[in-house]
Amino acid sequence: MGTVRRLSPRADVPGLGAAVEAFLGTIANPNTAKAYAIALRALAAELGADAPLSKLEGETGATRLADWFTARWGDAAAATFNARMDALGSAGVWWRDQDWLVGDPLRRLRRRARTPDRTKALDRGQVEALLTQQNLPLRDRTLFRLLYESAARAEEVLALDVDDLDLRNRRAKVRRKGGAVDVIVWRTPTARLLPRLLDGRRTGPVFLTDRRARVPLPPGDVDGDSGRARLSYRRAAELFEDATAELPGGPYALHQLRHSALTHAAEDGANTSTLLAYSGHTSVASLARYARVSPEALARWQQSRDPAARRRS
Repeated sequence: MGTVRRLSPRADVPGLGAAVEAFLGTIANPNTAKAYAIALRALAAELGADAPLSKLEGETGATRLADWFTARWGDAAAATFNARMDALGSAGVWWRDQDWLVGDPLRRLRRRARTPDRTKALDRGQVEALLTQQNLPLRDRTLFRLLYESAARAEEVLALDVDDLDLRNRRAKVRRKGGAVDVIVWRTPTARLLPRLLDGRRTGPVFLTDRRARVPLPPGDVDGDSGRARLSYRRAAELFEDATAELPGGPYALHQLRHSALTHAAEDGANTSTLLAYSGHTSVASLARYARVSPEALARWQQSRDPAARRRS
């Protein structure tokens, strides 16, 4: 197959810098926009804000982009490398839709497989940094805070309806994996956020999408007043990755909030019976891989047993 070429230059195609800002302006979520801007604005700085998008076209453009990207992020963690690729790839798709770009300039790059890591829990500082982000929307802040404080599975929390909540006693009924009905509990920060999120709603899903449902859904998955649908796991996972993109080692997976909560509870001395009730597990074997003490906590424990440290204190 021959090389695809633009038949004639278009006068209304913006320069790279303007094209980057135009694309970022289409992203509603501020965390996603912030994360995508890192790679896109770096590219504009490298090639020049006034550079034509045609600099990214053809074999020369693909090679130029691959060389620059590898030099810039080749030593980064797989998650960071892939996140930067996603930013450029999303922008490229949008630019092609505007007829500003021909071909895929990322074709010489490949996403990296993420190396399995036993240390999946976020540390406490990372959790606090996430949950106190100034630009984190109320719905997302409430969801992430509830997931962390309750250690519940995301599917269990996203399935909650308003009438499942016992706000006074800071608890809710959930249906666990396997179908058992159980109770989750939360602390003061979640207790303060939930009434603000509900804003007087008494029925329907607790966590809703930003817009009205576009396709017919079961009545139980739609808020009757606003027409907004129950937030899906897939969308919640995307929101969490966007929100953690700039944390050290990020972006992270939504499930890691549950992992982090159980790890921190184990570090705080929760016994096995408490951890089983907290997590909803029915066997210690299933719990063990979640309640793994972090390297930092292990170091603190070891230091507390060090005779030299005790003599100094």
